[in-house]
Amino acid sequence: MGLIDLHTHSTASDGTLSPSDLVQKAKEKGITLLALTDHDTIDGVAEAQARGKQLGVKVIAGIELSVNYYNQEMHILGYHVNVDHPILQEELLKLRHYREIRNPLMIERLKKLGISITLEEVGEIAEGNIIGRPHIAALLVRKGIVSTTEEAFERFLAVGKAAYVKKEKLTPQAGIELLKKAGATVVLAHPIFLEKQDKASLSALLRELVSYGLGGIEAYYPEHSAEDVEKFVALAKEHNLIVTGGSDYHGSNKVDIELGRIMANGSPLPVELMKVIRESIEYV
Repeated sequence: MGLIDLHTHSTASDGTLSPSDLVQKAKEKGITLLALTDHDTIDGVAEAQARGKQLGVKVIAGIELSVNYYNQEMHILGYHVNVDHPILQEELLKLRHYREIRNPLMIERLKKLGISITLEEVGEIAEGNIIGRPHIAALLVRKGIVSTTEEAFERFLAVGKAAYVKKEKLTPQAGIELLKKAGATVVLAHPIFLEKQDKASLSALLRELVSYGLGGIEAYYPEHSAEDVEKFVALAKEHNLIVTGGSDYHGSNKVDIELGRIMANGSPLPVELMKVIRESIEYV
């Protein structure tokens, strides 16, 4: 049957493998169902799907949108999105424009901290792809300012740090409704990062998101403990949501994450679970 991974990134956003190379790696790992879910872009989907057809890997057209939930960053995944939908394309162009404004502001903040860095240098790291914080972090590593990209985020680029600039985002309602218009099944990504709330609060949040069109929850994720998974699966049942799982693979930008390895212990999803997830997401 093959493995699955429903949360991956390529160089179209902030991964380090091209869409084609990502699918090639998936093939080598025994993955037969892969979702490309780059941040706020669908630019890599066509290339990934073309390579998937050559290699016998089914590639789901996906996206990961960042939305603003009461000053927290929430991520929502869209699966089987219509990449040609005009409203979706228009909104993604706006988000790219916001990103293009944001990057120079972060560069300026780093300069004020005494760090010699230019947007052109970051662009070389990005190699023509959408520039984001991981590319700035990689340049800081190259310049010897920090030892790792993780250190770059911890010292400068994470929320609340000296060089961080808030990103313009859609509301959860606007993001979910946008993806629904484009034909997507919408899933709440890695709910562990909203874990400041108790189970009752998360249940209330899901009730709200379901009213906008949410259809699923990413219960299986490398940073979800067994207890987390149990809770998120129970919440999915409570709200009649499908359950999905993904690695959030970024290539060398997240060195501890392996493609197809979704459980907290570093293993793939169990076979029976993969069968259930396939039935709920592969052809919806």
